[in-house]
Amino acid sequence: MLKKHNCERCTFRKKYDDRPASFLGRLWRWHIGWCPGWNKYYGSLSATEQAKLKASYGLGCTKK
Repeated sequence: MLKKHNCERCTFRKKYDDRPASFLGRLWRWHIGWCPGWNKYYGSLSATEQAKLKASYGLGCTKK
């Protein structure tokens, strides 16, 4: 059974998408740097989807 990740529809992530410079937006961006759930979600994506996230969120090297 394939486990679905909530990261795609996370309301916390939406805060960043709406207002990246806000406190909650910056907090979410910091959070994904160490969040094991985000790393699993990111690792489950195709290379194309990962590249889109890197560009959208200014990600450096994210664990797979």
